[in-house]
Amino acid sequence: MHLGHQQLFLRQNKDGAIVVIQTDYENLSPNRFRSRYTKFPIIYYPLKNIKHLSGKEFIDLLTQEFPNLEKIIVGFDFHFGYKASYGIDDLKKMFQGEVVIVDEYKIDNIAVHSRVIREYLRSSKIEEANRLLGYNYTIEGEIIQGQGLGKKQFVPTINLNIKLFLIPQEGIYITQTKLNNKLYNSVTFIGHRVTTDGKFAVETHLLNQDIILKDEKNIQITFFHKIRDNKKFDIYEDLKDQILDDISKAKQYFKDTNG
Repeated sequence: MHLGHQQLFLRQNKDGAIVVIQTDYENLSPNRFRSRYTKFPIIYYPLKNIKHLSGKEFIDLLTQEFPNLEKIIVGFDFHFGYKASYGIDDLKKMFQGEVVIVDEYKIDNIAVHSRVIREYLRSSKIEEANRLLGYNYTIEGEIIQGQGLGKKQFVPTINLNIKLFLIPQEGIYITQTKLNNKLYNSVTFIGHRVTTDGKFAVETHLLNQDIILKDEKNIQITFFHKIRDNKKFDIYEDLKDQILDDISKAKQYFKDTNG
């Protein structure tokens, strides 16, 4: 639901709706999260349920399920049907209503595509990804039990299990964490805990705030900037010093951002 998609939504009338072909991997805004970024109702088709359909069968499905369908709005590179082997010319032939084609949308000559945003996130270019998204990248995860070292030897953290969302590259990030329906400035670690147990983790530390978990099962993390890469330390005390330095950088970031 990035700024390129928003160009399609601008062409909708008040009775329009959005059709999403839903996959189960590396989503930027999976399932219900898409509704944050549009006022239109969203109809989901799981890819696994329709990927066998020919182009005509897919269009027939839409016209059968939406008998009042008069207009289809798509991007310039739209493909559909089995193995995405059907294009815009096929759509115009198969659909009896109006077909609106939206040109490629660019920001400073950078094409706004999901694949571009994914690549930015995979390479830790958070600001660039956020710019093309039109919002700050946010993931949600289930709260899980961590290894228990944070509160004892370093700083307390909330550990998360992330599903469906694309997870940015390993590293330390300046973030905000939504907990108890409130936003808290935070530092988030993504990666393998190479200094301790070697396991992959996503864990977040709230700045200037004691972590009080009530009945929450899920929390959200919003990304602003990457501080550094993941790094192995031979001595725990060195890791603790680095964590405190990361926290200091994050506090300064929010101080500068908020004036």
